[in-house]
Amino acid sequence: MSHSLTLLSDEEREMQEAFRSFSESEILPIRLQMDQDAKLNSDLLPKLFEMGIMGIECPEEYGGTGANFFTACLAVEELARVDASVSVLVDVQNTLVMNAMIKWANDDLKKKYLPKLAQEWVGAYALSESSSGSDAFALKLKATDKGDHYVLNGNKLWITNANEAELFICFANINPEDGYKGITAFIVEKSFEGFSVGKKEDKLGIRASSTCELRFDQCVVPKENVLGTVGKGYKVAIETLNEGRIGIGAQMLGIAQGAYEAALTYTQEREQFGKPISKFQGVQFQLAEMRTQLEASRLMVYNAARLKDLDKPFIKEAAMAKLYSSRVAEKIASMTVDLFGGNGFTKEYPVEKFFRDAKIGQIYEGTSNMQLQTIAKMELT
Repeated sequence: MSHSLTLLSDEEREMQEAFRSFSESEILPIRLQMDQDAKLNSDLLPKLFEMGIMGIECPEEYGGTGANFFTACLAVEELARVDASVSVLVDVQNTLVMNAMIKWANDDLKKKYLPKLAQEWVGAYALSESSSGSDAFALKLKATDKGDHYVLNGNKLWITNANEAELFICFANINPEDGYKGITAFIVEKSFEGFSVGKKEDKLGIRASSTCELRFDQCVVPKENVLGTVGKGYKVAIETLNEGRIGIGAQMLGIAQGAYEAALTYTQEREQFGKPISKFQGVQFQLAEMRTQLEASRLMVYNAARLKDLDKPFIKEAAMAKLYSSRVAEKIASMTVDLFGGNGFTKEYPVEKFFRDAKIGQIYEGTSNMQLQTIAKMELT
């Protein structure tokens, strides 16, 4: 099914088709099993790297694809159309981890880590803690300067990709009395002394995506593994998350697209009162509403991604795209379950998974209330 082709160049359309083909051939056959097992299929990771999906914005000199942010969002959208769990793995890798490394790492760190992230290592982004969700800078992970290294002590919660990751961008405070001005970003390898991955959460949706606790018990981090500048971690976090929200918008767009396509097909096949239910005006109006909201969501997400690539202001547009697309994904997925009737409530059909997966969009990488706050603040200043 074609959609919004006029929004894409020929090259972008080719990339979109490649991402879609990969999703349908490699992910669709194992989607249900991964959801039931609440675990990513280990055979899938090498294929994602081979496809170049894990290093889309990474420069070619470091083994990456060398494409732009918009292309990364296309990948996230097309993966989410089939499975939002795989989509968020790729989203975190590209729009958070890779993005932060490209923008903030010095040349030595880039040479050391970018080729690994582009070709073999999964990355994770560790900001959240039990006491710092929306209040992200109330974090308590403590970093102590020990001369030639730092020692980190504390915990992180709800860290996406934690089970698969070999590299973690972790935010800790070196001077808690200075508040956010003490926050510093560190690159932590899974093998570092004193670091471990803890409990995996049992989630409602995106179940194959690992979400875990991280433990830092006298974790030793070399001085050279500071990302950016000491005491400027808040800037790394804010700017990266602003871009990451567009990625989540793309994920929600993909969920909505997948659910809508399922509804469109099913309503033309399911018969009641002697004809397909798509022949009833009530159903036609629901499909029309879904399509209109889907298209509005796509325009907002694509616009925000284009602005980012053009180095134009995009923070408000990113917040609006995430806010709206997450609402649309939940609404379209819910309407699709309704249109499937009793079948929609069973795991025999894929639409209940779209419904479960959509809910997280209004929670992670900034709740809907936080997006509203950002939009209002920027409108009133």
